[in-house]
Amino acid sequence: MNSIPDYWKRVKKRWLRRIGDVTTDKALDEKLSPLYHAADIHVPLLIGYGQFDPRVKLAQSEKIVETIRKNGGNVTFVVYSDEGHGFARPENNLDFDDRTEEFLHRCLGGRFEPWEKVPGSTTEVK
Repeated sequence: MNSIPDYWKRVKKRWLRRIGDVTTDKALDEKLSPLYHAADIHVPLLIGYGQFDPRVKLAQSEKIVETIRKNGGNVTFVVYSDEGHGFARPENNLDFDDRTEEFLHRCLGGRFEPWEKVPGSTTEVK
């Protein structure tokens, strides 16, 4: 896993001890990876993604979104072009919080304030 920053090496070692190595154990990878279960997702899903995520590549997220949609699922895929794993910029945090509130309203009902564009946010809905 060369895509994980150096500071994650100790964390990765702990994960490998606890759950195993999905890079060498195909059965474990298929059991744990969301990609192999994407076709079974039938509830609405909201994905917020930072384009510079060092752990989850854009192509992996796009593949899950594609699989869910191909199987009739409803997924909203929001990409922030200047974020990594987690959102650091306040504008993007506020944007995603607003989108989440509206998403939960559509799924569960209840009060909400409609989403409005947040100045400075780098959102792209795919």
